[in-house]
Amino acid sequence: MARPRSAGYDDQRDQILAKASALFAQQGYTATSMNQVAAACDLSKAALYHYVRDKHALLALVAEAHVKRLEAVVEEVLAQPLAPEARLRELIVRFVREYSNAQNEHRVLTEDVKFLADAERESVLGIERRVVNAFAEAVAAVRPALKPAELHKPLTMLLFGMINWMFTWLKPAEDGQRLTHEQMAPMVAELFFGGLGAVSVPVPPEPVSPSRKKTPRKETAL
Repeated sequence: MARPRSAGYDDQRDQILAKASALFAQQGYTATSMNQVAAACDLSKAALYHYVRDKHALLALVAEAHVKRLEAVVEEVLAQPLAPEARLRELIVRFVREYSNAQNEHRVLTEDVKFLADAERESVLGIERRVVNAFAEAVAAVRPALKPAELHKPLTMLLFGMINWMFTWLKPAEDGQRLTHEQMAPMVAELFFGGLGAVSVPVPPEPVSPSRKKTPRKETAL
């Protein structure tokens, strides 16, 4: 008879996935041990195996959970009664916001999916393809002539090029002087729709007094 799950099972597993994705992003999938994941979650190794079969299964869960969240964002936006341009803008803004809270998971998706078994990798890639196709259809809805010319998907991939790699250079601001993902989200939409001339300049943040400034951390080049 299967052991019943506790009331907090899903919350604990979500925490495990978050801690594992952070470790995978920081030091790589192959260099991360299940002992390190267990320690990061304040669990024994035996308790960790109650939630996940092994490290390989853990990677599959991290990648799949991330792309499923992205697909859920697409479904939420498409369910709204929006005009074509407003729908595409909302998709862009929502994805930039989602990535701002899932940078570890996105790094894992871009760098570690190659370690998945063929069936697992194909499952993740299948969800990614559905997300890309939904964006491409949204692009074509704004400019219908793009679809017969087979330009809606290439343009969609250019759009994802702006969004997907933002995590490599846009870092959370400690001193209040850098752009935030919230500020960048409409910029991406403006740039995609109107080119450079359409980008509006955001109001600069309030200056931080010297006494409040923190010593900047040394960051590794990506």
